[in-house]
This record gives sequence, structure tokens and C-alpha cells, in this order.
Amino acid sequence: MPPTDCILDGRSLAVADVVRISRTPSARVTVDPGAREALTASRRRVEAAVASGQTIYGVNTGFGKLANVRVPADKLDQLQTNLIRSHAAGVGEPLPAPVVRALMLLRANVLLRPTSGVRPELVDALVGLLNAGVVPLVPEQGSVGASGDLAPLSHVALALMGEGDVLEDGRAAPAAHALAAAGLAPFRLAPKEGIAFINGTQAQTALLALLVHDGRVLWRTAVGAAAMSLEALRGTPAPLDPRIHAARPHRGQDQAAALMRALLADSEIRESHRNNDPRVQDAYSLRCAPQVLGAVADAIRFAEETVAVELNASTDNPLVFENGDVISGGNFHGQPVAQALDILAMTLTTLQAISERRVERLVNPDLSQGLPAFLTDDPGLSSGFMMVQITAASLVAESRAIAMPASIGSIPTDANQEDFVPMGMAAAWKAQRILANAQRVVAAELLCAAQGLEFLKPLAPGRGVGELYRRLRGLRPAVPRLGPDRPPAPDLERLARAVALGELDPAVA
Repeated sequence: MPPTDCILDGRSLAVADVVRISRTPSARVTVDPGAREALTASRRRVEAAVASGQTIYGVNTGFGKLANVRVPADKLDQLQTNLIRSHAAGVGEPLPAPVVRALMLLRANVLLRPTSGVRPELVDALVGLLNAGVVPLVPEQGSVGASGDLAPLSHVALALMGEGDVLEDGRAAPAAHALAAAGLAPFRLAPKEGIAFINGTQAQTALLALLVHDGRVLWRTAVGAAAMSLEALRGTPAPLDPRIHAARPHRGQDQAAALMRALLADSEIRESHRNNDPRVQDAYSLRCAPQVLGAVADAIRFAEETVAVELNASTDNPLVFENGDVISGGNFHGQPVAQALDILAMTLTTLQAISERRVERLVNPDLSQGLPAFLTDDPGLSSGFMMVQITAASLVAESRAIAMPASIGSIPTDANQEDFVPMGMAAAWKAQRILANAQRVVAAELLCAAQGLEFLKPLAPGRGVGELYRRLRGLRPAVPRLGPDRPPAPDLERLARAVALGELDPAVA
């Protein structure tokens, strides 16, 4: 049997597991036997409740506004199938395969919780789809994130049933063919299993988990870029003094200052101007980098704490409890997740905005402390990195334009039965776009800061900054020193990929 990369138990899934499984198509997932046993007991409670003639929302009634319609006993399986078909109403571009894999992993984990009341075979079928590398085609638009991510999860369930489409080499292909090729049979839903499958926040939560991970990597890289810019602009590290940050003990601020101090240790550049610099203070984008980036770190941590809870939370409806009670509630509401996504979007806009200000200082001869205009050997004949700052400014402007919170923009749905919804997938889309913009702006800062260091040679920067510089120059394809003008676009995109992949993360040796 292939080795297991993740064991699902409904209790202990972590962000690192989500990142690893979603981005490793060959990864294998298994189900904890104890959790499977508890789920079997939960399923018996559901079956007993149905057999006793109880009216249970979504099990023997219609959905939403149709909750008062009782469904005959011989139609209960069809009710669940109809639910999936009718709710697969997503539109737009498909979600990327890693996001869908994360969504599937999260949904399997939550369905495994004993409050779900589904058969263990449903979890097995979803895990089987994941292990076989079958990726349902899930359109990115169509969820308001209230009764769960109904449309995205319905598209996954549709593929599990052998209907709808999957992604093969980036294109749509019939799910029935993909299941057959993988040796998997279409799954037939039993009472409660359709509503249990789609009442949940797993689309927006999958995106939040990946964004939290990528945001943390970006944050550390942005701190590294700030330290490199401080060196290139011959700034002072005095504002990094630990006593300053102990006097205002925000956790993120202290972390940012400590990382910058480590990166700047043993700097020859600093020593070269320690006693002959007429400046009293650096500009805010340098002097207040720990305070600003520290606030970003604290916001990312809030999102981390939110997603850590949501990964192992019961978000379907109704919920099944040990005494046999089956209670309809609202844990499917995505407000906590949508709010965290909005905070991420805003804070990553802040991160890129202060980074762009340092890019401006690096290329502007009036602000760069003696560096040549636009960081070129021949200003005038050459434009150097003039357009790099303009590109960064355009990205920041776009991020600011879309950073308005989506989670405050409820539009009532389902004949006003669902009269307050969080718009979590809209928040996730914005946060994804802003993250990509931020990665490119930090790439622009690294490109310019590394070029600035070239003009200070043979003086060496701090040990950590020097190592970051060597890693940047050692990338393949290469990002060499700028001599005569060349298009900066390839260098920016190469560095943005490196930032996204953590190749320039100062925490990585």
C-alpha cells in the first residue's frame, strides 16, 4: 500500500496538511478507523430518527424556503440527488486544481465528524476521488457563502455521482469517463448526505488556508526586502532596537524588528556611514517598517487562528448529537471565514503599499542617498527601473480598489429565507488577486534593492541580507545585475514566482 501523507480524523487537520495535499497530486489520504467507527454510530442515529417518523430538515423536507414541504419516504434518496443537481449553478472560470483538492480534503474531514450523520462510504468515496487524482471542475463564482458554499460543493458532489465535469490537463472532461478510468463507481446519495455534503464553508476555507500559508511566506519575504532596501538606501537600524519594541509589545511588531535585526547583523554598509551621516531619521517606509509589517503579521495570525478552528469544525446542517437529537442550526454560515479573508485582503494591500514606497525611494535620485537615477549606470540614455516603480504603483492602485470588504455586502437570497449572507467566495477572490499583486510588488522591491546594493560594492550588507542577495542572483533562470536597458517584465515575473514559492523566504536556509 502506498504511504499515507495525511490521516483524516475530523479533529486534527492543519494548514500544513492542506498545503501539502492540495499541491502534491500524488499525495495519499486515509481515514482514521476510530473516526470511521464514530461516524457509523452517528449514521445509525439518523436512520433511527427517519424511521421514527420525525420531521428533519433536509432529510425528509424540502430545502430553504421549501422546508415546510414534507417529502414521501420513497423519495428521500431522490431528494438528495435533486439537491445536488439543482444547486450545481456555478459559473465562471474553474477554480485551480490545488484549490479543488484542498476543498475536497476539507469536506472529507468535516463529513468524518460524528455530527454529520453520513455513511462512512461517502467519506471513502470522496477520499478515493482525491487519491485517484480526479479533480472536479468547480466554477469559481456562484456562492454567497451562507448555507455553505452550495454551488462549489455541489459541483464536487456532482462529479462524485458520475455527472458533470472534471479537469483533465486544464480542460473540462466528463466525470463519468474519469471515474471509470480511475476504477471508481458513481456514488449514490442516501438521506441527509446531499445536504450534509454541500452545507459547509469548505470552498472559502480552502482558499483561506492556502492564502494564510502563502501570506505568511510573503510576509517574511517582505521583511527581507525591507531590510535589503534599508541597506541599499544606507538607512539606520537604530529604530530596530529591541527596547523600542518592548515598549510597545505587539507580537508582530517585535517579530518584524527581530527578523530585520538578524538580517542586518554585521553590515559593512552600516559601518561606512555610522559617524558621518547628517540625517537624523529615515522616512516612515524604512523607520516604521516593523510597526507596519508587524500589524500585517498580527492580521495574518488572526486569519490563521480562524482557519485552524474552521478546518475541524462541524459546518453542515442539521447536526447529529450523541443522544440522538438532530438539530438544525447555522454553522454553515461563512461570516468568520469571509471576515478573515477580507482582513487578509486589506492587510496584504498594506504590505504592498509600503513596499512600493521603498521602490520609489530606491529609483528616485532625490530620495535614494546617492544611488543613480532609476538605478541605471547611464541615466538619460537608459531608463533603468523607471517602469518598475510605475508597475508597482499600478498593482497597489488595483489592490486598493478591490480591498473593500465583501463580508459587509449581504444580498438576501432564497426568497429572503437566507436574508443575511457573508459573500465569502467574493472575499476569497479579492484576497487571491491582492496576494498575487503583493507578491509582484515585493518582487519589484527585491529587484531594485538588489540593484542598489550593486552600487555600494565592495561594501557588504548584513549577513542575512547578503545571503538573500546571493539567493536572488542565483535563481534559474537568472536575474542578473542590470547593465544596459532590458525589459524588466521577465525579471519581475521570475522574482514573483520565487517569492510565491518561498525561494526568497529569509526563514528558509
